[in-house]
Amino acid sequence: MKVILTEKITKLGNIGDTVEVKTGFARNYLLPLGKAMRWSRENVALFEAKKAELQARQDAARKSAESNVDAVKNAKLYMIRQAGDTGQLYGSVSTRDIARTLREVANVAVESAQVMLGAPIKSVGVFDTQIALHPDVIVPVKVYVAQTQDEIEALVAGKVLTFGNKKTEEEGAENTAEPAAEQPAEQQGAAEAPAEEKAADAE
Repeated sequence: MKVILTEKITKLGNIGDTVEVKTGFARNYLLPLGKAMRWSRENVALFEAKKAELQARQDAARKSAESNVDAVKNAKLYMIRQAGDTGQLYGSVSTRDIARTLREVANVAVESAQVMLGAPIKSVGVFDTQIALHPDVIVPVKVYVAQTQDEIEALVAGKVLTFGNKKTEEEGAENTAEPAAEQPAEQQGAAEAPAEEKAADAE
């Protein structure tokens, strides 16, 4: 579908650009939110008549975004999730989860589409992403994902959480230490066995 952008859209175009987009993207996102107009000669003329007003609105949106930069930068994006022994999450952390957390901890209106995460987070750790408060105002943030608050604090302090083979090796070392301690008792039992056999023979 051909549309006229009424505001700058990241990776799509600037205000006033005519672009081709998927029909679903236009109908479900661009048109309902007033970010674009269907292309037609009438709408081209309408856009030109409203261009100054739309540009002023764009400038105001950018200033509003800039005023929220510090709040987003300082937001504590801590995600506590259940995970397996290897650190893989039972589920994932999505752009929707990050946007919701930002609204809660920073009191900044952010939608999931503004979270430039790429693929969902599926493991414990620290992850870098960006929040597009405005196409011209991109804020880098870190997302901390762990199973407990103590693990979150460890990640914030720069520590590395260990999972998988290292943990298995430590458990294996503990298990092999126990039989070593019991060995003398087993040897003692073995030493007593002949004496019992001699007593039986004597009878």
